[in-house]
Amino acid sequence: MPDDDIEKRGLFITLEGGEGSGKTSQINRLSEYLMAQNYKVVTTREPGGTDEGEAIRSLLVQRYGGNWEPLAEVLLLFAARITHIEKVIKPALENGKIVICDRFTDSTIAYQGYGLGIEIDKIKSIQEMTIGDFVPDITLILDIDVKLGLDRSNKRLAGNIGYKQTEDRFERMDIKFHEKLRNGFLTIAENESQRCHVIDASENIDIVFDNVKDIILSKIK
Repeated sequence: MPDDDIEKRGLFITLEGGEGSGKTSQINRLSEYLMAQNYKVVTTREPGGTDEGEAIRSLLVQRYGGNWEPLAEVLLLFAARITHIEKVIKPALENGKIVICDRFTDSTIAYQGYGLGIEIDKIKSIQEMTIGDFVPDITLILDIDVKLGLDRSNKRLAGNIGYKQTEDRFERMDIKFHEKLRNGFLTIAENESQRCHVIDASENIDIVFDNVKDIILSKIK
């Protein structure tokens, strides 16, 4: 049965991780599981989640979306995030729903900060100016060896058709970027251990989901 507190205030869950960590599969499984337990669930993603966010996504993750300066990327991401929060996330939470989001502010800090070199304090200043202290209740960081993750991601992209084949801007960056990215996520988890939980994403998909489910259930029961 749904937790009464969640029905009153909602719950905001984010999944984070590098390329090929399997976030989408785990989000789908978690959503299906929670709905089977009679929770009201909304799934969304960043950048994206709204028409405005999807337009910005096409600029930032498409191979031919543009050659943006990292700071410009940060500003675009937070512009999309403001709209996402106000149009999708807050209304769902106010209606007692569980919101599961594929990436959020942690990804901006990891990708544009640790990965591309923007000062973390500068990103956090922009965060404070735009969305304040709005943070997830629970963040699951799916951790995977960089080479294994990229191999998985490239195989997935090869199986897609049309424009999705070019949604690979970050996959095409060098291995050093991805190592920085992974270390960035682990640093975030270490610094915010009450909110963040690291899960070994190299395991079998069923084992990963068992770990995901156990963490979420420990928070809602």
